[in-house]
Amino acid sequence: MNTPRIPTEITLHKASRTLELVYDDQSYQLPFEFLRVLSPSAEVRGHGPGQETLQTGKRLVEIKGIEPVGHYAIRPVFSDGHDSGLYSWEFLHELCVHREQLWEDYLRALEAAGFTRDSGRDAPMIAKGGGCASH
Repeated sequence: MNTPRIPTEITLHKASRTLELVYDDQSYQLPFEFLRVLSPSAEVRGHGPGQETLQTGKRLVEIKGIEPVGHYAIRPVFSDGHDSGLYSWEFLHELCVHREQLWEDYLRALEAAGFTRDSGRDAPMIAKGGGCASH
């Protein structure tokens, strides 16, 4: 079994809304939105294949704090109240290494569902031609 890559530094950059993970040989910046929409929690991932819930309207989410979980993970506390995702060292490294592909996959899923990064199930919908709109 491979030993997980453990970051030597973890820095929360609130101004740029990124989490910086430094490993011996490289540094990665993961946006808060990226971390939130790809949370490993059951709320996001479900309890099995096909039970995932697409996270929408998270462009402006913040990370209010990060709590260590034993010697194997961290738990970010997000401004939208989400705090149940345990980000293991292995999972975080996978997010770093595969960030571009994971982000492209997420954006395609959003588009397929008819959402943008700013819209979501709880966001007010703007009617376009023939839709229902309040007058």
